[in-house]
Amino acid sequence: MARRRGIMSSRLKEEIAKELGFYDVVEREGWGGIKARDAGNMVKRAIEMAEQGLAEQANQNNLNK
Repeated sequence: MARRRGIMSSRLKEEIAKELGFYDVVEREGWGGIKARDAGNMVKRAIEMAEQGLAEQANQNNLNK
């Protein structure tokens, strides 16, 4: 199966890595140096942020009706 690249922007990945406390590893070793657990936590956090954004958008749409 082909990998899809570019789904998360570099800035978003860096922001989440800083928030989760492993950005220093990214700076030293690149993205390939992070642990699988950290990568999973990063994806989980990105999904949470996306869900929160969608919920806020839905609430805004409901207020405008």
